[in-house]
Amino acid sequence: MTEHEKHEEHDQLHEQQQAEHEEQREDGAGNVSTGTKEAGETADAAAIPELVIISGMSGAGRSTAAKCLEDLGWFVVDNLPPALIPTMVELGARSQGNVARIAVVVDVRGRQFFDALRESLAALDAQQVTRRIVFLESSDEALVRRFESVRRPHPLQGDGRITDGIAAERDLLRELRGDADLVIDTSSLNVHELRAKMDAQFAGDEEPELRATVMSFGFKYGLPVDADLVVDMRFLPNPHWVPELRPFTGLNEEVSAYVFNQPGAKEFLDRYTELLQMIAAGYRREGKRYVTIAVGCTGGKHRSVATSEKLAARLAAEGVETVVVHRDMGRE
Repeated sequence: MTEHEKHEEHDQLHEQQQAEHEEQREDGAGNVSTGTKEAGETADAAAIPELVIISGMSGAGRSTAAKCLEDLGWFVVDNLPPALIPTMVELGARSQGNVARIAVVVDVRGRQFFDALRESLAALDAQQVTRRIVFLESSDEALVRRFESVRRPHPLQGDGRITDGIAAERDLLRELRGDADLVIDTSSLNVHELRAKMDAQFAGDEEPELRATVMSFGFKYGLPVDADLVVDMRFLPNPHWVPELRPFTGLNEEVSAYVFNQPGAKEFLDRYTELLQMIAAGYRREGKRYVTIAVGCTGGKHRSVATSEKLAARLAAEGVETVVVHRDMGRE
């Protein structure tokens, strides 16, 4: 073979490789190609992995949440640039089922970064990728305490204070928080409690239609920031003023009986359960998979605890997978 023929053969091989590479790239509409035109240029929907995007405030526990999913068998990528999320989903779709669930931790540190994330979410929706957003929230006081304990600056504080960085990040994340499927407030949670929450939401082979967290709390300790619905049980008499009931909590049968023997208590539970049935049906239609129902009383010890237990039992009977959390019980 002459040198001229060798060059021609090399050029033909290069052109063929380039053509194959172009087939595997995203087309102009943002569709993900499988690399084979005969397959219709898009990955088989059955092979597209589930996707969870973990975001939230710096110091709120993103790494812990990601580690929990990793322990549950998810393929976890930390700090992946948002523009590469569709590519990661494409690679998972090509794994022939070996990568069925992907979790991506995104760290939003600027407007340009957030715009890239928004574009990626739009591309995923266009491809009908099943994706969920988990947002880790925490109070300013808790975040300041955590940053000071490790003696590290906030990523966005620059030459300012930690609180300046927190305020800037909270402003950047406001829209993403509103789009989140699950918001977890870690202000009063330790590492083990956060893992328990993640396990409750993601453990198991089958994904339920709707998962609910029913949380009792005390108004004097503040509203739960991750609540979707808030119920106020202070319209019922307080067992705190009954000396023989005061030491116990709403988990006690006598306290529960006292609460639900009050006028209007049982009627409220019946009607609110009916209301939740209507709300749950709407959540399912809108694709919302998680709901946090906060049930409050003065101290979060008696009325809210007893009501949370009853309400959770009603929801479970309706087929809603339910977790009960008593946030403030035992704080007194």
